[in-house]
Amino acid sequence: MTGTGSESDRAAAHVWLAHFPITIFGVTMGLLGLALALRAGGFAGMSMLMTGIGALVFALLIALYGLKILRHFDQAAGEWKHPVRLSFFPAANISALLLSLLLQSSLPSLSAGLWVIGAVVQAILTIVIISAWISHRPFGPAMLSPAWFIPAVANVIVPLGGTHLGLVDVSWYFFSVGVLFWFVLLALVFNRLIFHEPLPGKLRPTMVILIAPPSVAFLAWVELNGGNIDAMAHVFLSLAVFFAALVSVQIPNLLRLPFAMSFWALSFPLAALTVAVFRHAALTGSMLYRGAGLVLVVLLVITILALSVRTIRAALAGEICQPE
Repeated sequence: MTGTGSESDRAAAHVWLAHFPITIFGVTMGLLGLALALRAGGFAGMSMLMTGIGALVFALLIALYGLKILRHFDQAAGEWKHPVRLSFFPAANISALLLSLLLQSSLPSLSAGLWVIGAVVQAILTIVIISAWISHRPFGPAMLSPAWFIPAVANVIVPLGGTHLGLVDVSWYFFSVGVLFWFVLLALVFNRLIFHEPLPGKLRPTMVILIAPPSVAFLAWVELNGGNIDAMAHVFLSLAVFFAALVSVQIPNLLRLPFAMSFWALSFPLAALTVAVFRHAALTGSMLYRGAGLVLVVLLVITILALSVRTIRAALAGEICQPE
């Protein structure tokens, strides 16, 4: 009986690892995004704690996905060929870039190393993913979702660390590429949302990703312009606020859906908006933006806690990493 039980456990672990999804890196994006939001709001101690938690979770997920590639290469390759999951591959790299931002003061050498690796990987991923999009592979409107913004968001994050290192020209390159494809994909995504079938249940939470590109673009634009809030900065932040308002109308419907890992898509965009609002408050001295940032960071903490509890419950119930 013991032998049979052990074989059953090994088989279950085999299935679990084979279906370990690339989408799970949305977890680390959310945790590290929360750390950045707490730091932007002046909560240094809590930010350090979240940085440590996020770094540990990120290291664990990288190790598990690396093991999946080694032991279940065909499954990993299948995710790369998947029209939706392909866009989630930069999520792991985004986590590395976020971690580099969080370590700028405490571990500058490690921060710079992570940024260099993240920037190189992102440059390669962008070319490869866009090449896949425009290759002979057929992509229909039903395959399009806001998750396709993730590669664009990743490019716009790169300047946040690049300007800190004095790599201004490189930072402008990534910013330009990211914003260009955000504009292109924004038109395509709205065409899909308006004129085609509604998003399937598991993809509906990705609607919140609409908030992320303009929020991060605001932060990058401000850094590239020496901390100045100019007209373009106002445009980016205003668009982020608009998309936040648009998405908030959808939240009641989203909360009625069964839980899936895609719900972590709620976390990073909210974190990006929170950081952007706090950054505006810091540069302008606006108490209105400061107050809005405090409201957003509380909402973000509640969101992360709820997602963490629900994820742990789903994992214990065996609802994660199962064949679809």
